[in-house]
This record gives sequence, structure tokens and C-alpha cells, in this order.
Amino acid sequence: MSDTKVTFLGPLPKGLGDIDGGGGWRDRLPWGALLVIALPTLIAAIYFLFIASPRYVSEAQFVVRTAGQTNTGTLGMALQGIGVSPAQSDAFAVHEFISSRAGAAALSEEFDLPVVLNRGADPFSAYPRIGETRSQEGLHKALKRFVTVGYDSTTGISTLTVEAFRPDDAQAMAETLLAGGEALINELNERSSANAIAEANAAREVARQRLAEAEAQLTAFRNSEAFVDPEATARIRGELIGGLLAAAAELRAERAQVAASAPQSPLLGSLDGRIAALETQVAAEQAKLSGGPGSLAPRVGMFETLRLNRELADRELAQATAAVVTAEQEARRQRLYLDRIVSPHRPDEAIEPRRWLSILSVLATCVLIYGVGWLIWAGVREHRQD
Repeated sequence: MSDTKVTFLGPLPKGLGDIDGGGGWRDRLPWGALLVIALPTLIAAIYFLFIASPRYVSEAQFVVRTAGQTNTGTLGMALQGIGVSPAQSDAFAVHEFISSRAGAAALSEEFDLPVVLNRGADPFSAYPRIGETRSQEGLHKALKRFVTVGYDSTTGISTLTVEAFRPDDAQAMAETLLAGGEALINELNERSSANAIAEANAAREVARQRLAEAEAQLTAFRNSEAFVDPEATARIRGELIGGLLAAAAELRAERAQVAASAPQSPLLGSLDGRIAALETQVAAEQAKLSGGPGSLAPRVGMFETLRLNRELADRELAQATAAVVTAEQEARRQRLYLDRIVSPHRPDEAIEPRRWLSILSVLATCVLIYGVGWLIWAGVREHRQD
């Protein structure tokens, strides 16, 4: 049998020349897609399906309000929609406490956090994980992975979410943080009300001292002048002068009658003496009222000034006392309350991590990165060919 030699006039179709085990199939493998998409997705699947520790989530909802504030209603929700919320800043104060080192310190007083955050956890979720240090700063940063708090501006409700590797730990940590928030609200209440009431009490004490000084000055004046009420004394002396003048007028009328009927009557001398005595007494009493250095008029003026000062001090004390009552009522009206809408519950099932959702997220992200990279590379290659 003779050998038959077959000669091809052209090159073999692509791929046929590699049937003998050549390297063409390797050239056709999408190494970029394998490295950018398949490998990270495979690693994510291995981690989330076989390594990642289950985390239990305890959630609580609360609202911070004043004593007279109830449901915000349509108007309140509209105002909150444009950024006007009366209790929003107070709610954010609680949020800052929960997320701050003060919140971490409150948890550290109740729990051994390095143990709680490492109990039954995988190396990538436990504290300290890669890149974290065993310090207060590292613990504070690590807590942000386990504790989150959010605010819904349309309802004014805050939501606290705590994750842990055991359900009891998640519930207890959430309860501790809420108790710390309530303590903060109480402290703010005491501080604000104490400041307002203390200022009102200080003003009342100043008014009380002014009234006491005015009373002391008035009492000293009465003791030095030897009478209680200069006005009453002046009134009595005025009545006395009026009586003397009336008596003198009667005597003058009587003298005129006697002089008309008996000009030589010896009774005229007696009447003239009595009239002169009355006039002298009237002049003396008038001098006591005003005109002389020891007259009653300047002392009445001084008494009026002192009594006016006392009345003003008494009025100021009444206003200061009313201000204290108003400050106490305002403090009660503006007192803040942290109302629990949903208390921390004990989770009976671990909902974190969301394994399949996390794997799909990694896959979608890698596909997006690969697509963007391929478009950039295609553009660069086309630019080079041009």
C-alpha cells in the first residue's frame, strides 16, 4: 500500500492546528474576566457561605419630644420637610452620644467589649480585625461597624440598630445605649431648668434685699423723727390750724359786734387778747408745717421718697416672684422626654450578613468594573490604531 501525501494549499482554519495540544485555547480564555469577575466572586462566595459568622440584629425606635408635643401632624410634617423640627436637634444630641466615645464608655462599663465583639466571630468580623488596634480609639472605630442610628425627618422617629454575634448581647447593648440616651436627656433637662430657675431666684433675692433696705431706711427715718406717719401728723396739724383760724374768726366777729354796740366796753380788750393769742398759735403751727428749719414739710418729702422706694422694691419683688413661677412652668413645659416606640428585642434569627445578596453585590460590582475597564481599553486601542 503506497503512502498518500496530502498537501493543503492554504492555512488551516483557526483552532484546527491546535488539536494536537497546542496553546491556542489558552489564548482564547478571557483572563481579564476571570481575574476581575470570577476570582473576587469566588472569594466572596467562599467567605460569605463558609466563613462569615452570623450576626444578630436588635433594633429599637424612639422619639425625643417636649412635654406639650404630641404627634407632629400634617403641619409638623410639612415643617420638618423644609428642615424645621423643634426636637430634631435634641434627637441628634442622643445620636451623637450613641456614636461618640461617651456611648462606647457606657457600653464598656456594662460589658467586656473586646470579648463580646470577638465571641464566635470570624477573623474578618471580630474585633480587632486586620488593621484595627486594641485601644480605645480602635474600639470606638470598631463599634461603628456594630452600632448605627438613623433619623427619619418625616416622622421624627430615630432608629437604633445594634449587631452582635449573640442575640442576648445585641439586645443588652441596645438597652444600655438607650438608657444612656435617656440619662443624657435628663441631664439636659436638669441643666437647662436649673439655669433658668437659678437666674430667676437670683433676681428675686436681689429684689428681696432691696425691699429689706428700703424698709430699714423707712424704719430708721421714723425712729429718728419720732413719728410713724408724717402725712398723718401734717393732716392733724392742718386740722388744728383750721380750728384755730375758725375760733379766731368767731372772736373777731364777736368783737366787731361788741364794738358796734358798746365802743367803750372793757370786754374789747379781753377779746383782742384772745384773738392775738389765737393768731400767735396759728403762726406757730404754720411754722411747724413749713417755712422753718424744723418744719414738717421737708420731712414729709423725705418720708414720701422712702415710702416710694419701698413700694417700688415691693413691686419688683412681686415681679421677680412671678418670674420664678414662670421659669418653673416654662421648664416643665420645655422638659424633654425620650419615648420608646419600639424597645430593643431579642433576635431569634441571625439576619446578617445577607450572604447571597452580598455575593451578588460583589458580582455586580466586579462586572461593572470589568465593563468600565474594557470600554477604556477599547477606546485606547482604537485611538492607537487611528
